[in-house]
Amino acid sequence: MTAKSARSSSIRTFVALAACLVAGITVSFANTSRAEITPWATNEGGRMRIVALPPEPDGTVRGALQIEPKPGWITYWKEPGDAGIPPQVVFSKASGVTLSHVSYPVPKRIDNGKLRDIGYDRPVTLPFELKVDGPHKSLNLGASAFVGLCRNICIPFQAEFSLALGSTKGTPAEEAMILNIAASRLPEGPSDDFAVTHYAMTHGRNILSLKLKLPEQTSEPPQVIVTGPEGHVLFDGINGRQDGDGYALDMPVGKLPKNYDINGKRWGILVIAGNRAMETSLAFE
Repeated sequence: MTAKSARSSSIRTFVALAACLVAGITVSFANTSRAEITPWATNEGGRMRIVALPPEPDGTVRGALQIEPKPGWITYWKEPGDAGIPPQVVFSKASGVTLSHVSYPVPKRIDNGKLRDIGYDRPVTLPFELKVDGPHKSLNLGASAFVGLCRNICIPFQAEFSLALGSTKGTPAEEAMILNIAASRLPEGPSDDFAVTHYAMTHGRNILSLKLKLPEQTSEPPQVIVTGPEGHVLFDGINGRQDGDGYALDMPVGKLPKNYDINGKRWGILVIAGNRAMETSLAFE
């Protein structure tokens, strides 16, 4: 199914609420800071901050955006589902850095009436990597983060951060522990016992047919989320069945954007089976 219409409506709601945020909701920071951990920024629905390690010799900076919704609030995955917007983090070009990628821990599907969100109802840490020009010099890094925090309504939450990073002896223990825990909560890649073994568009490209290899101890049908063009998410698996030593299902594609050509495109797929999750991409030639 497509979440584009609901998502567009949600974005308009966020823009409208942003004016209210500027007018009446204060974003506050603690009075003290450290080089690699920013102060928390807070609003009505929770708080967030940025953690970063000093640049490595090759110019890589490992960091993360930490988001902590208050009890009863949620924030979103990279594709939010029927409503909401994904987290965004932007770094100042003047800092001489390039954002390589942002990673997302395993989310959960959160049903709210007819809306189906994909996100987190507990604290979440989103690891990222930067590439730095001149890694041996000190770095004053500016960043802007924008997330949605939702309960009965959605509150747009934007905050500006600054970090002073420089060379140091050893690895800062607290920051490294935060990043290592976050990395342990990311989906795994494909493996011999957990993978997509076949996929194809069928029925006039109205159905995505999948065959999966699942871990041996999987006792329940897997949860499958497929992300196509921006704002287009496939939630609903039908005809789920055992297929030899694997599992097969079909996913209705829904209405794709007008004139969308799938050839040469890559869609994402997340499979949650028991206490394991695997993420990969589907390349359409």
